Amino acid sequence: MTDDRRVGFDDCWNRIGVRGDSSCERLADYVRCLNCPVFEAAAAKLLDQPIPRVDLSRHDIRTAAQPRHDARGTNESFLVFRIGGEWLALPTPIFKRIVQTRPIHTLPHRQHRAVLGVVNVQGELLVCLALTHLLGFEADTTTAIATRDGQPSRHDLPRLLVVSRAEEHAVFPVDQVDGVHWLAPSTFCPPPATLSQAAAAHTRAVAPWRGMSVGLLDADALFDTLNRSLG
Repeated sequence: MTDDRRVGFDDCWNRIGVRGDSSCERLADYVRCLNCPVFEAAAAKLLDQPIPRVDLSRHDIRTAAQPRHDARGTNESFLVFRIGGEWLALPTPIFKRIVQTRPIHTLPHRQHRAVLGVVNVQGELLVCLALTHLLGFEADTTTAIATRDGQPSRHDLPRLLVVSRAEEHAVFPVDQVDGVHWLAPSTFCPPPATLSQAAAAHTRAVAPWRGMSVGLLDADALFDTLNRSLG
């Protein structure tokens, strides 16, 4: 692309976004750069430009999201969040967006107490799932909150996390979203025997994180339970 055709924007997603070092604070709210209004504005500006002539033979076609590597091997990307006194994580790719809390409309004759009801997210009604009930623990509002400077911030606010698997979509409330973190599989440990049967059935592993342990949930197990509860 020649200089006179370059679009005047900062491609922050390549530096501090998911394709960079993931240090952008906006990732806590948007999970992926393509959900961010900065990315949206840049895309709109790009679409207003004439289509340049590109020699595809000079480019190496690769997947958009590359795994990270270090001395211990390939790392995996997780979104870390807190529910009560539990720090949990799910693979980043399953998250579609993070939204502010909003009314949950209950469903009549629900079969599973983990199903809270439905919520309206951008005009779409999605099933809302309570992980506290599904995993067999209750919220503990007195738990200490892990912050970067010891002071509460916008990251400590309750949020609704929107997840999907193929054509299946769901929402679940959390007390705090810390952000996207890359964890090394070499540090994963089996779930402890002290976990409840329900929690163990939905926990893939535990991993050390900021001097604590974070439970790595099994996304497929969560969706399978959701489908059974709606049956």
